Amino acid sequence: MIQEWKDVTDTYVKDGVMVSGNALQPVEAATSLRLRDGKLETMDGPFAETKGHLGGYYLLECKDLDEAIKYAAMIPTARDGTVEVRPILDVGLHMAAVENVHDALNGGLQISMAAFFLL
Repeated sequence: MIQEWKDVTDTYVKDGVMVSGNALQPVEAATSLRLRDGKLETMDGPFAETKGHLGGYYLLECKDLDEAIKYAAMIPTARDGTVEVRPILDVGLHMAAVENVHDALNGGLQISMAAFFLL
């Protein structure tokens, strides 16, 4: 199985889509935290009990969802587990949208919530 992971990673590197990736330690090594009323609480273990656990990640630069799915299907655990594909949130675009809404509201313009989500 280790060789399969190496082969997949080598393919990503060879194809020029690999940005980064790592395996994660078992869920028992997790520490969860939350901040409530200014007080930090830490707990051993995962945030929530689930049947599945995040075993690691790959960050790939793909041209579209179809290409991302093609590469995700190469991950060995796709055969008997689940591989989740998610785009990275473009925080710059998101923050620009928030600032535009803030500026519009401060300028006396009325916009609908739908317009906010469309920005």
